Amino acid sequence: MYRYTILAALCLTAGNAFADELKALQGGSIDLGAYHGVIYYTEADGGFRVVTTIADGAEGSPVRFEATLEEGQSLAISVPGGLGEPSKALEISRAGGRLLMNGIDTTPKLVHAGR
Repeated sequence: MYRYTILAALCLTAGNAFADELKALQGGSIDLGAYHGVIYYTEADGGFRVVTTIADGAEGSPVRFEATLEEGQSLAISVPGGLGEPSKALEISRAGGRLLMNGIDTTPKLVHAGR
């Protein structure tokens, strides 16, 4: 129960980091449909050590993702949508010495076969 309290407290104190830039040691919140969480990064050995924790609602077990991004690298976190709905996804990238977060359009695209 203690870990859920900490995750909830971080969500309440963190700013909205979705589709935004994050500063080192500044927490941000993530909203991926039913999944909510927090993200922050620290500078480590020439890279940005990114830590993201999400959970499926207040009762879901939290899951933590960690990665060290060098300049020009990115990662994506996605969760499935409901039946007939697109998934929710977030891209986290390092560019120009900044850490950027952007929602990813996961709407299925129709592909037409050439004749």
